[in-house]
Amino acid sequence: MATGLESIQLGTLLLVIVAGFAAGWIDAVVGGGGLLQLPVMLMLPGISPVQALATNKMGSIFGTTTSAVTYYRRVGPDLRTAVPMALVALAGSFGGAFLAANLPASVFKPIIVAALIAVALFTLFKPAIGELTALRHSGRRHYLLAMLIGAVIGFYDGLIGPGTGSFLVIALVSLLGYAFLEASAKAKIVNLATNAGALLFFLPHGSLLWGVGLVLGGANMAGGYLGARTAVSRGNRFIRVVFLVVVAVLIVKLGADVWAENLGHGGQ
Repeated sequence: MATGLESIQLGTLLLVIVAGFAAGWIDAVVGGGGLLQLPVMLMLPGISPVQALATNKMGSIFGTTTSAVTYYRRVGPDLRTAVPMALVALAGSFGGAFLAANLPASVFKPIIVAALIAVALFTLFKPAIGELTALRHSGRRHYLLAMLIGAVIGFYDGLIGPGTGSFLVIALVSLLGYAFLEASAKAKIVNLATNAGALLFFLPHGSLLWGVGLVLGGANMAGGYLGARTAVSRGNRFIRVVFLVVVAVLIVKLGADVWAENLGHGGQ
C-alpha cells in the first residue's frame, strides 16, 4: 500500500502537482477537473481505488474553497440560493459515497453518458443560453428547484464524481436561468459542499493519504485561484467554450468506460 510521499518517485510527484494545478483551473472555470486528477492518483504505487478517490476529494476541496472565495469576492453570487443548495448537496454527496461502497458505478454510467450528450447538444444549439441571467422561477419554486438540483448532483458526486461542476453549471443555467459566470460562482460553493460530504464519509475509514493530499491540495488551490480569476475576466462566452470542451471529454471518457465494461462482460 502507498503510505506517503516517501514511496513516490520525483517524476510521479511532479505529475501529481501538474495534474492538481490543471484540475484546479478546469474546476474553477466550469468543473470536470477530476477527469484529469483522479487517473493520475490511480497511477501512484500501491494505491487502492478508495484511497485514490478519498485523497482526490481531499485535494479538490482545497481548490474548490479557493475558487469559491475568489468568485464570491469578484462576482458576489446570491447566497440565499447557493447556501441551501450546498447544504442539501452535502447530504446527497454523503449518501452517494455510502452507496458507492455497496453498488458499482458501472450501473449508472450509461445514463450519465446519455445525459451528457443531451447537455452538449442543448448548449451547442442554444448559443444565447447563459449570456445573461434571466431567472425562470421566483420565490419558493426557485429555492425548491435549486435544492433538488443540489441533492441530485450531490448524490452523483459522491457516487461517481466526474463532471459534477459541469452538471451544476448547466443545471443552474438551463433550469434556473443564470448566466454562465453567475452559475460557475454558485457551482463552486455547492461543489465545495459535495467534496466535504464525500470526505465526511471517507475520513472514518482511514483512506486518506495525508501527505499526497496536502501536495495535491496546494497545487489545486493555485489552479483554482487562477481559474476563477480567468473566468471572471473572460466572461460568459469563454466559460461556455470551456464547458463544451470539458463535456465532450467527459462523454468520450465515460463512453469508453461503458464500452470497455460491456466488452469485458461479453467476454466472460
